[in-house]
Amino acid sequence: MSADPRPIAIALMGPTASGKTALALEWAQRFDGEIVSVDSALVYRGLDIGAAKPSAAERAQVPHHLIDLREPWQPYSAAEFAVDARRALDGIVARGKLPILAGGTGLYFHALLHGLSPMPEADPAMRARIEAEAGEHGWAALHAQLAAVDPEAAARIHATDAQRIQRALEVHRLSGRSISQWRREATQLPRLPLRVMKLVLAPDDRAELHGRIEHRFEQMLQAGFLDEVRRLRALPELQAHPRPLELPALRAVGYRQAWEHLDGATDAAGFRDRGVFATRQLAKRQLTWLRGQLDAQWFDPLRERPALEAARALFMDGAGPASL
Repeated sequence: MSADPRPIAIALMGPTASGKTALALEWAQRFDGEIVSVDSALVYRGLDIGAAKPSAAERAQVPHHLIDLREPWQPYSAAEFAVDARRALDGIVARGKLPILAGGTGLYFHALLHGLSPMPEADPAMRARIEAEAGEHGWAALHAQLAAVDPEAAARIHATDAQRIQRALEVHRLSGRSISQWRREATQLPRLPLRVMKLVLAPDDRAELHGRIEHRFEQMLQAGFLDEVRRLRALPELQAHPRPLELPALRAVGYRQAWEHLDGATDAAGFRDRGVFATRQLAKRQLTWLRGQLDAQWFDPLRERPALEAARALFMDGAGPASL
């Protein structure tokens, strides 16, 4: 038996469409668990089909946490997630259940398991885009953009201070969080009082993952994804927003492409291609982040299921290694 007295938890990580939700539901049912969503899209009400949110039936089978916490026009940060997730984990452990963390938002996992990382480093491509916008519209217009997403920073940054405007917008666009939030929340949480096993679900064959992404996007379209986005567009709060596509909720993969399609920017085939491409790019970014998780164990969820089950059993029996 392990000498570590902390309760255990399992973290199911992986790129989009890799099977995390289904396995989390299966294991929660088999091992008397509860699921904590680690997905930045699932915190928003109304983002259901396009975010692949667990259905009402699935959520009735097993308790799910950190879903539908905010309206799509309301902010929600990684720091808030870390606090809310710890509260949920405390409750699950107190009830004697197995916590299963499931999702693909790396920033949320990092904030929960390690505390907040430093704010994003400079990104040359993003800076070039911001400079191009400034060249076309002027820095005063970009200062107005900053005021919409971070009024606190806009109040202290002069409308002619190009360097600071650029940095504040860069941080927000890269992370979905304002530079003011980063500064306020730059604190480390105490060590997580759990032993966590990190399991990455990722098909070995990238073509297989791409096929799953394409298939799921088709399923979303058939399930009424565009009607869902039409309902979002009809919300008075989003209609009144000067730049709705800058909201973190609507930067969720697929939603921006659907919104622009309904604005007439693409035809049906072009929208589908852009949506699938954006989802593949998301999976690529997720895999890049996951490769930095050196304490995680990787499994192809279809071809290595016996090995995955063996690793899980070893950990739950107290003989296997924990990531944290």
